[in-house]
Amino acid sequence: MSLIKRKIFALGVSTLMACGASAADLADHSVPSVPSYDAPGTFSWAGAYAGLHGGVAASKFNPFNNGRAPAVGAQVGYNFQAGSGVFGAELEGSYLNNEVRVPGGNVESRFRGAAKAKAGLGFDRTFVYGTAGVTTTEFEGRRLVSGSDKWISGPDSWKQGYLFGGGVEHAFSGGVSAKIEYNYVINNAVPTPSGGINSKSNLNDNVIKAGLNFRF
Repeated sequence: MSLIKRKIFALGVSTLMACGASAADLADHSVPSVPSYDAPGTFSWAGAYAGLHGGVAASKFNPFNNGRAPAVGAQVGYNFQAGSGVFGAELEGSYLNNEVRVPGGNVESRFRGAAKAKAGLGFDRTFVYGTAGVTTTEFEGRRLVSGSDKWISGPDSWKQGYLFGGGVEHAFSGGVSAKIEYNYVINNAVPTPSGGINSKSNLNDNVIKAGLNFRF
């Protein structure tokens, strides 16, 4: 091979190598990595809480009628959560001052304690639930003094009952949540000795209440 041919051959090889290296450089583009981030966590209803409530109680389904009475008190409870399902237990105490007519006079329901189970679904910060449990209520009979307009109180009695209902609760920042709840309380065959008449009456309540819970 002549000198001129060798130079042309060497130049061609060098050109091909340079083109290959350039093509490799152009093809070597790494895909930019997707920046990692932590997805926002789903709100959890699990844990203990305590709070206050207030509302109205009435023997009729419409608790805003003229026969309504205040219902105020406090509650403590604990929730468990599995997925979107929320389950819990709650203890509640209320002062009612709810008075109803019975044969021979009136009967007033004054204090009530309740042990309730709760179950429902948590939609992030909103909890929709049903509730059921047992109650114990203090009743006091009252009757008019014969020949006057004065009332005297009869003996107190405590009666076990049952409740069921439901509600909705929404959580805010700082561990605070607000709820609205309805309870139907069943007190069947309550002894109501009043005015010399021994009788038994069904003293059922409709209770609507709003409350605040503080989670910890």
